[in-house]
Formats: sequence, structure tokens, C-alpha cells
Amino acid sequence: MKFSGIRYGAPLSISLISILLIAGATSADEVERPYGANPTLPEPQRGLLPGMTVPEPAPWGDQKPTVPEGYSITAIATDLKVPRQTLVLPNGDILVAEGKGGGKAPRPRPKDFIAGMIMAQGTTSVASGDRLTLLRDSDGDGTYEEQTVFAENLNAPYGLALIDNDLFVANQDALVRFDYEEGQTQASGPPEVVTLLPSEINHHWTKALTASADGQFLYVGIGSNSNITERGMAAEVGRAEIWQIDAETGAHKPYATGLRNPTALTIQPDTDQLWAVVNERDELGPNLVPDYLTSVQEGGFYGWPYSYWGQNVDSRVRPQNPEKVESAISPDYSLGSHRAPLGVDFSTPAVGDEFAEGVFIGEHGSWNRADPVGYKVVFVPFENGEPAGDPIDLVTGFLTEDSKTRGRPVGVTVAPDGAVIIADDLSNIVWRVMREGANAPQEAPATADNESTTSEGGAAAAEDKPAAAEDEPATSS
Repeated sequence: MKFSGIRYGAPLSISLISILLIAGATSADEVERPYGANPTLPEPQRGLLPGMTVPEPAPWGDQKPTVPEGYSITAIATDLKVPRQTLVLPNGDILVAEGKGGGKAPRPRPKDFIAGMIMAQGTTSVASGDRLTLLRDSDGDGTYEEQTVFAENLNAPYGLALIDNDLFVANQDALVRFDYEEGQTQASGPPEVVTLLPSEINHHWTKALTASADGQFLYVGIGSNSNITERGMAAEVGRAEIWQIDAETGAHKPYATGLRNPTALTIQPDTDQLWAVVNERDELGPNLVPDYLTSVQEGGFYGWPYSYWGQNVDSRVRPQNPEKVESAISPDYSLGSHRAPLGVDFSTPAVGDEFAEGVFIGEHGSWNRADPVGYKVVFVPFENGEPAGDPIDLVTGFLTEDSKTRGRPVGVTVAPDGAVIIADDLSNIVWRVMREGANAPQEAPATADNESTTSEGGAAAAEDKPAAAEDEPATSS
């Protein structure tokens, strides 16, 4: 089957930009320990511009992503409008949040202009859907033969969560709530605003979302408005934080701070601990600063903008704040630099033995290093409730051998039956990975265009609890 969904333009060719990139290029040799609790942190490298490479998009044609032996991957929805995150509902339906957002900086820097042009090469030109699409597999054979618009006229929806009969959506400017009845294929009315979210400038516009295990609170990840506060601290009020929001009243407070861009959140089964993946800062070289996976401590400060990976001071930030640096928490697990993780969810034994305990992470892929990294879905194994060992590839093949890209994974959701659902916002496809023999789906046809708590990377019941591009500017998210 041939997949559509990418629109192709002429490759970027601007001599001035090329000269600047050459001037700012640095060695991208891999560090000794890119992963884990104690990654190698090389000396910062500064230049006029960082090395920037976005692989040219290429069609899938008859190809598919690559999965391990014993697994299959299927496109269950195609020709979507920028799918970002997914949610598995109690009856097995899948909701897909589609859209891209962002605003405009009052006075963008020349670096922002150049970076935006380059990053735009790796994003779809398909218009933002600003909607939720529902996928249904009526007979349980793994083929999602029904595809309907559940809700539309949203504002760059991203995070999703379900608490009982309340469906929560994190738009780029507000957390909203729909009434939900199991089995419905269309929202019964417009959403109610729970609380407004920071949306001025919106350099990092994606608003990650998950619900606490007891359903009392929602957690929203809100990215910074800059790389390292170059727009001033006033632009960062309420940002680079994870908010805790009362699901009933909308009252909110900062739950954790100093997280530059928390792009996906999930709750750990059994422990009910909040975890996040975070995109770290740029322009310190190809191997700084590591993006990371971490448990999130209430009241914790994670360094941004004053330091990274604990107490490593970022000398570019003015004024310095030694007191804040001293309090900075080191993350639990390095994913390597510039991978741009945008999705996270805990696995279940139903996925298969090798992937039974740990988290799946969607790595959207780098733009600000000469040699592309990421562009895949990885599994981080856990032991005794903590990350242990190097990442294991679950889905690759998004990046081709000739350095082109057919897709870019974003949200990752583990369904109760062990299927791993992946949103691909470049080819505008939702993929489904399954153990062979467990459920043999057919390809989706291309389209024309009890207290149950679920979350943007989550399955449908409390006992089966589950779960932007890196530095995407407003114009290219």
C-alpha cells in the first residue's frame, strides 16, 4: 500500500545560510555515555550558529517502518491533518489530536528566522486540523474501518486525558473539557474552558497533558518561550513548568519548574508517579544538552535556565542565580542530545517480554546538529521501578539510508491489548505496532482528507494506567 500525506517543496538553498551554518558547524562525534543516569557531558561548543540539518522528506511508497522480529506495524489511519497525540478510550476507540500552533515573537532574532526556515523543511505543509478524530475497530480485528471527526474548531489541540465522563483536551491556549459517553463518535456540544494556559508568543506551543491516578488532578506541561530567556524573564512567567490543575475547579499551581520544554507526561502504574520527557536547550554543541526522561518531584526545580543536568551552570544566562543552581535536580535518564522526545507511555506485559517493563518514547528527531539523530521510537527498560540500560529500538526506518525522512514520530500510546499506537506528524499517519499473531490488522484505506483515568499516552482503565518538536518555532510546529 502506498501512503500519502506529505507535501514536498524545493529543498532549501540559500547561500548566506549555508555560509553561516558552515561557520557554526561543530564535530558531532558521539560521546562515551549518551544515555542513562550519568551521561557524558562534553565542554560546551559555541558558534555563530549551531550545525543544522533537517533531512529532506521522502514518501513511504510501498515501504513501512521497521519493527523487531515477531512484531508487525500497520497504518491504521492516513491522510490526517498533523496528528500529535492519541488516547485509547475505554471501548477501544482511539482519539487523535491533530493540529499545529504557535505565535509570533514581537521581534524575532535573525537566528530564529534562519532556524525556522530550516526546520520548516522537516514539517508537513498540510494545514492544521485543529480537531479530534476518532478511529474505531468495530469487530476487533485490528482494522480501524470507522474514522469520524469527534470535535473540530479547536486551537492546536495536543494533550488528551479522560477522567470518568470528562474528556480533557489541552489546546495551545486553554485546557478544555467535553462531556463524554462511552461509544459516542461525536462530541455532544462545544467544550467548556477549565483554565487558560500561557499562550503569548508561544515559542513552545505544545501543551502536554495527563491525569493523576485518582482523577483529582490534571498535569499540563508548558514549554519555555525561548532557548535561554533571550526574550527576558517576563516572557517566561508560568512557563518551563508543569502545572497541577484541579480537575473540578480549574485552580492551578506550579507542580515543578525549570523544565525547559516538557512535551509528554505519563503516570507510572502501581506507584502513581508522574514522569515526563523534556527537550533541553540548544546552541551548546551537538552533544549538549541531553534531552531526558525523569520522574517529576512536587516542588522540584530542574535547572532551566540557570543550569543543566543538575548543577552544570549555563554561563550564557544573565543574571546568574547560584541559589537556584544549588537546588537543581538531576534528571533520571538521559536520552541523548537533540533527540526531541515528544511522546511517552509506560508499557504493559501484553506488549511482549522484551518490552514488558519500561517506557516507550517517540523521538521526533534533531534539527540542530550536522548528523541527524532520533527519528524513531525507543524503549527504555526499567528495573525496580527505575530506568536501567540503554534504549532499545522499537520502530525505525523513518530516517532513510540516504539521509531523508519518511516520517517523524510524536505521541506514543500503549493500548490494553499490547498494541503501541504512534502518531507520525510528517506523513500524517497513525501507526499500530503489535506482536504477530496477537491481532493481524489490515491496512487502513487512505481517507479523503470504577474511576477510569486515561491520558495522552494511556489506556482506558485505572488498572491499565498508561500515558513539539524540539525547539520548534511558532512558524514550524
